[in-house]
Amino acid sequence: MSAITPEEARNQARLLAEALPYMQRYEGKTIVVKYGGHAMGEPKLSKAFARDIALLKQSGVNPIVVHGGGPQIAEMLKKVGIASQFQGGLRVTDKKTVEVVEMVLAGSINKEIVALINAEGEWAIGLCGKDGNMVFAEKLKRKVTDPDSNIERIVDLGFVGEPVEVDRTLLDLLARSEMIPVIAPVAPGRDGETYNINADTFAGAIAGALAATRLLFLTDVSGVLDKNGELIDELTVAQARALIADGTIHGGMIPKVETCIEAVERGVEGVVIVDGKAPHAVLLELFTAHGAGTLIRP
Repeated sequence: MSAITPEEARNQARLLAEALPYMQRYEGKTIVVKYGGHAMGEPKLSKAFARDIALLKQSGVNPIVVHGGGPQIAEMLKKVGIASQFQGGLRVTDKKTVEVVEMVLAGSINKEIVALINAEGEWAIGLCGKDGNMVFAEKLKRKVTDPDSNIERIVDLGFVGEPVEVDRTLLDLLARSEMIPVIAPVAPGRDGETYNINADTFAGAIAGALAATRLLFLTDVSGVLDKNGELIDELTVAQARALIADGTIHGGMIPKVETCIEAVERGVEGVVIVDGKAPHAVLLELFTAHGAGTLIRP
């Protein structure tokens, strides 16, 4: 064991004393973490994330990881020579594309995350919506407005889906078995097809079905900002909707916040948008007084 100074020892003791009430608060609670963005592609941040998830489990929390993988999918599609098609600015997922999506999400990415968590001394298990009939999806119908004619139309995105049924049986079993589920957002439909689901939407459906205490979205931004560019620590659903209406929340932050609102309405106690590029963002949000992002609650 490396020697530390008395001052360093005091600082460590102080940090542990400050964290203890929060660790007790979340003991036995379910925390769903959506993992993606730049944090997933950087080895040091990936290792820090895995350590955070392992520490949550060791602290008595029940963590569940849902991950994305858009950049990795795009890279693999390029490698195998499948050209990406878009309708109304949205990626179309045909039969060949969804096969690659499932291979990347439920295969390589999923197992990389599992291996990282296992290396930290915990038992992680890789899953997707197909396992144990955990999630069933339906084809997503998306409306877009033509910028020239201003006419609204429904675009066919192929095998892009949205979750419509979640069975928590397998997740409850794994929680009792001290295992950490790592879930890829791929699910079957009742029609026998396989669907690619937006990872944020998938995580919200899982968290809602489990009535999770927290759902953390690890993103590429620090959270919701006010008109002066300052981080907003906490918002109610009504306040969040008002900020969308007055333009404070705009651009790409709108769908993120709308997904948070949907998760709260599904039964999640609180949803947090937090910067996944910040080392140990999960622990900072859950185990410190100041948190690390924007909390949206009922």
